[in-house]
Amino acid sequence: MLGRGDPDRSVPATAPRSPWYVAADARRKHADSVDGRKTQVTEASLPEDLRYTREHEWVLKSGDSTVRIGITDYAQRQLNDVVFVQLPDVGKKVTAGEPFGEVESTKSVSDIFAPVNGTISALNEALSDSPELVNTDPYSGGWLVEIAVADAGSLDEALGGMLGAAEYREIIGDE
Repeated sequence: MLGRGDPDRSVPATAPRSPWYVAADARRKHADSVDGRKTQVTEASLPEDLRYTREHEWVLKSGDSTVRIGITDYAQRQLNDVVFVQLPDVGKKVTAGEPFGEVESTKSVSDIFAPVNGTISALNEALSDSPELVNTDPYSGGWLVEIAVADAGSLDEALGGMLGAAEYREIIGDE
């Protein structure tokens, strides 16, 4: 999710990992919701029905050929206070692994990477007036975009290649 090689970014081109890989904060619980269900989310307890990327984004299959994307609770805590979210227009084509938007916080500006190939089909319009939703409700109200893919088969294959909660937990150093 963080930019690589851009002099205005906090990560040098040679950095193998984003600053989100810093030592995790002490575990803390807070209530979040996933699709309207209240869930206790901690670093040790991530929503199991989501898929995760190494760039600290979560992915939810929201339709036969669409996914909803957001950044993880871990990512938003590393960013600190989100003050602006730049998202592409509906209809823009995105490529897996390529940046398509940015999240700006009081600490840095971070790229948002597409987890799948497709077309932006929906934006979270609430973020234009309330970017802090990324911090306060990362798994529900703070979602970023929805991406439509060409066919359900390719979507299922892409989701299968992403991390589950246990694998993502290992990435962020939480055991």
